[in-house]
Amino acid sequence: MGIKESIISKIFDPFFTTKEVGKGTGQGLAIVHDLIVNKHGGTITVNSIYGMGTEFIIRLPIDIYTNERKAL
Repeated sequence: MGIKESIISKIFDPFFTTKEVGKGTGQGLAIVHDLIVNKHGGTITVNSIYGMGTEFIIRLPIDIYTNERKAL
């Protein structure tokens, strides 16, 4: 539960994983970050307390006049 402060800055890096070799690719959060930030112009932030839990906040832009997602 929660993410150690020493690694939180690396969690969106491609191929970063805390799992043992062969148990994960380290691509999950890197792909999520790319989709939200680069493909949709949004933001993703993380709040974490090691030993307690982690919260991800995703914000995506919308056009306030049409209430639709802005095209990039």
